[in-house]
Amino acid sequence: MQLQFNESETEQYYDHEDAVYRALWDKDGSVHWGLFEDGANMTFLEAGSNLNKVMARRGQLDADSNVIDVGCGSGTTAIALCKDVGCQITGVDLSGVRIANAIDSLEEQPKGVREKVSFKKGSATDLPLQDETFDRAWSQATIYHVPDKTKVLEEVYRVLQPGGIFVFDDLIKPQPEISEKAVKFVYERLLFDTDFSFESYQVALKDAGFEVLEAEDISLHLKTSYLMLSDAASRGNEEHRERFAYLAEAYRETAAAVDNKELGWAMFVCRKK
Repeated sequence: MQLQFNESETEQYYDHEDAVYRALWDKDGSVHWGLFEDGANMTFLEAGSNLNKVMARRGQLDADSNVIDVGCGSGTTAIALCKDVGCQITGVDLSGVRIANAIDSLEEQPKGVREKVSFKKGSATDLPLQDETFDRAWSQATIYHVPDKTKVLEEVYRVLQPGGIFVFDDLIKPQPEISEKAVKFVYERLLFDTDFSFESYQVALKDAGFEVLEAEDISLHLKTSYLMLSDAASRGNEEHRERFAYLAEAYRETAAAVDNKELGWAMFVCRKK
């Protein structure tokens, strides 16, 4: 299986789907999966907040950090990181709708946050920023959308200072053979394909010049996230009735794809040498 999509299609997808994501995933525009603590009865949004905390800790973010958020979406996480950690952060996203949302949200924040957070429209394969600008890089649920993923890794490497830390999560493909159902409900729906397995992703990071500090397969949390989202979609929404009905099925099939080793999710922490 080899699917090809371009960045223009991805931009149009997220511009068009923004209202649906806000109605289903998070009204404030956060669109990423959750990391569930063992034995804890967490909601989807609580698990998403937990993922942020874990990534911030592993990425060694603090009040002195200057961070680039690659694929910042509507800016929800960037603003939250600034509030929680005190870091300076620049968000970049391909979607004009989501960057506009992020700028609108930022205007409602306290002055201290507005002075430390900014947003730019741009491609992850051509970041509109100078070399060695940041000491931290962050990305959630983004790189899998980009056809040239290797170029994204090279761009992040370029804008990081020597010794800078890159913490991110991304979808992986545990095996090359994917069923027609998974192609339909996962790969085609999300406009992506990837050559990266958990192991080969680490090779690509090293080839880009990074030292891999941590690599964790968190696929089971992806399954839990999609089962929760499927349940939420099945409860319906009057404004987006047909779309919610489709997503309830698609999310169930996405969870099944994780079980079938046709889809995975991983978190990586690496350092620019």
